[in-house]
Amino acid sequence: MPKDSIRTLSQEELIKKICENRSEALTEMYKEGFPKVRTYILKNNGDEDQAKDIYQEAFIVAWQQVKSGGFKPENASSLQGFIYQVAKNKWLDWLRSSKYKKVVALGDQNFSFSHEEETDDYEEKLNRLKTAFKDLGDNCKELLKSFYFEKASIGELAEKFGWTPQTAKNNKYRCMETLRKIIQK
Repeated sequence: MPKDSIRTLSQEELIKKICENRSEALTEMYKEGFPKVRTYILKNNGDEDQAKDIYQEAFIVAWQQVKSGGFKPENASSLQGFIYQVAKNKWLDWLRSSKYKKVVALGDQNFSFSHEEETDDYEEKLNRLKTAFKDLGDNCKELLKSFYFEKASIGELAEKFGWTPQTAKNNKYRCMETLRKIIQK
């Protein structure tokens, strides 16, 4: 079939076909969305297989959101934009993960540290952390306590605060960034 004879589905048609579990929806979404995700991942230290895996994960998230009624299109490319953003976030999470980071044993090499690093002992760091933690907002305190001390999962945090798991993850990240900024002051 020549390329120009392929008709692109509207957002409403696509969402309807997703809700009906129609294969045309899968084909359309893949045809429209995968090349952009693939390009992004290849440009950011990924390979073809990783691009396929990340796209598939993002696609499943989008599929679930549409099926549950949690996704409402705002324009003609909302769904593809949503998939792209989910894929981008998943890829960034993977790049930040320990699976991506390579650890090299350093052996008995000598390192020189600045005077500040030599005197900045554990107790001092702990005191700065405690002081900074007091300056956090109540929600951030509760969120970080639940996650780090009570070992609550992201899903449990989402349920506790009435958020989606992605919102819980984003809020945890924002709270940690706020804490880091307070410590650096």
